Amino acid sequence: MSMESIPLKKNLGTLDLVLLGLGAVIGTGIFVVTGTAAANYAGPGLIFSFILAGFVIFLMGLCYAELASRYPVVGGPYAYMLQIAGRRLAWVAGWFTIWEYLLASASVASGWSGYVNGFLNGMGVGLPLVFQASFNPEQGTFVDLIAVSMTLLVTWLVSFEAKKALRLNNFMFFIKFGIITLFIVVGIFFVEPSNWQPMFPYGFNGVASGAALLFFAFLGFDAISMAAEEVKNPQKSLPLGIFFAIGISALLYILVTLVLTGIVPFGELDVKDPVAFALRYVDQHVLASIISVGAIMTLLTVLIAMLYGLARLLYAMSKGGLLPSYMNHVNKTTGVPTKATWTAGIITSIFTGLVPLQQLAEVTNIVTLIVMMMLAIGIIVIRKREGNPKDGKFYVPFVPTLPIVAVVFSLYLIFQLSLLTWILFFVISVIGFIIYYYNENKARLDS
Repeated sequence: MSMESIPLKKNLGTLDLVLLGLGAVIGTGIFVVTGTAAANYAGPGLIFSFILAGFVIFLMGLCYAELASRYPVVGGPYAYMLQIAGRRLAWVAGWFTIWEYLLASASVASGWSGYVNGFLNGMGVGLPLVFQASFNPEQGTFVDLIAVSMTLLVTWLVSFEAKKALRLNNFMFFIKFGIITLFIVVGIFFVEPSNWQPMFPYGFNGVASGAALLFFAFLGFDAISMAAEEVKNPQKSLPLGIFFAIGISALLYILVTLVLTGIVPFGELDVKDPVAFALRYVDQHVLASIISVGAIMTLLTVLIAMLYGLARLLYAMSKGGLLPSYMNHVNKTTGVPTKATWTAGIITSIFTGLVPLQQLAEVTNIVTLIVMMMLAIGIIVIRKREGNPKDGKFYVPFVPTLPIVAVVFSLYLIFQLSLLTWILFFVISVIGFIIYYYNENKARLDS
């Protein structure tokens, strides 16, 4: 039985999409990366990093909204570029989007592990050091055992029943929102304004570098496009879902960063569980434990959403003949692409167990920025070819100006990333080209 023979129910509305987007976006960025970015990049000026990154994301959200409205089909950037430019560029967009979801999933699992290890260590029952973080012999760590185990467990859950997993994601978002609100409301009483000085300890370059890293914090809003075929009114609901998810997440990030850097001197925030750490810093240990438990629960749902999206992308590309055909197998009982799901989970578990969190985040950013630039340019191409969308569909205003601005800002953020990130990106690109041309040659020989 193939997926084409199973019509998807169009039962999702705008609120469902907003919750899906927020459930995917509000996770590692707010609970983990804020601390690293403040300590090593921008200090209290991190709020301006969020504003800059949020502005670029908003421009990209405009492009996503038009393409999602024009082409309400599963596959995200891969499906859009297939419509705009054909198989070759669709492969490039799909290959980099695979890495976006793969590395973002690994980052979420790594951040989740940081909170679990912090919680267990606080109770005096922590794992041996060698199993607490990714491969770093100098620090005495070799494999992040908790992150690997949880990635495989979530893969198992997603392989059984995707619908229940997404329902859990929506439910958990409200718990997540409550935890963030608790931190802001309680934390504001412990803010020391002197901690916000100097506001820009690393200068504007620090703010820009912080924005390049924090671009990662907004990833997940594009998961909304993966639900396109199940939306009642995709032309209206997809753009609204994207914009509300971006706007609400940006506001929450800024508020949390203000409180976080107001409580703890920024130089001390280079930890894997900064929100809970801030409350422990002011002796609010009970609340810190509540935050840790909440983060443990809610980061789990982000991992569910990311692995769900990655599995569907692998499935869509496999159906298109660009990945091995075994991944387009669908379980007759659950209607889930089981083999694509397990492929996604096993590869993600390897990355999350061995690769450091910051490097995961930076490589995620560069592949995502490349894809989003492709979509922005795609908007210009499709407008010249087909004109404005008809029948009340959403469209980007001021084309080609806004897409060009989006590309320029994306390039600026890309060039803030480290040399090692560029080297890893080059390696990923070469592997992608080899796989593409191998598959194309094999298809020609088979025909």
